[in-house]
Amino acid sequence: PTEESVRRAMAIQLIINKEFGLTFCENSTQGSFLIEELTDLVEEAVFQEFDRISERGGVLGAMELQYQRGEIQNDSLKYEHLKHSGELPVIGVNTFRPRDTTADQTPRDIELTRASASEKESTIQRLGDFHNQHAEQAPQALERLRQVALAGENLFAELLSAARFCSLGQITRALYAVGGEYRRNL
Repeated sequence: PTEESVRRAMAIQLIINKEFGLTFCENSTQGSFLIEELTDLVEEAVFQEFDRISERGGVLGAMELQYQRGEIQNDSLKYEHLKHSGELPVIGVNTFRPRDTTADQTPRDIELTRASASEKESTIQRLGDFHNQHAEQAPQALERLRQVALAGENLFAELLSAARFCSLGQITRALYAVGGEYRRNL
């Protein structure tokens, strides 16, 4: 091994040690107390979350109260706070940063670009050409997609098949016709 490859391997190991956090325990993966304890903690947290959702009337009741959205926002805020304060080490963001502080690290202003009228017309023309090219196959693919959706089967394979002949708009309209639109009660 070259000196550079050894240096990189050591750096990778240091990063894994820093992020993973299990290296403080010898032999942490072979039936150790640590893995069992972590599993129990995760299981308990999941059950507590299920209880909180059940208290709000199940998944739909919690959605109506926007419980999940609020929890995601709170967790995101907590994560960002821990990351910015340095309490949560994130490699390359708040730890193991380059030593060269003379480099300009201020965020760059990125110019927002918009499609021109000719680009929009070109895209619309290509979509029309796609529809014309697959005019015979599209109705059959959409009907198979509808049948799979109505049967409650896995849509993924049929979506991939339909995407070869149908546009996103056609697929969306077909699924909307089958399932309708979700509307939450406010």
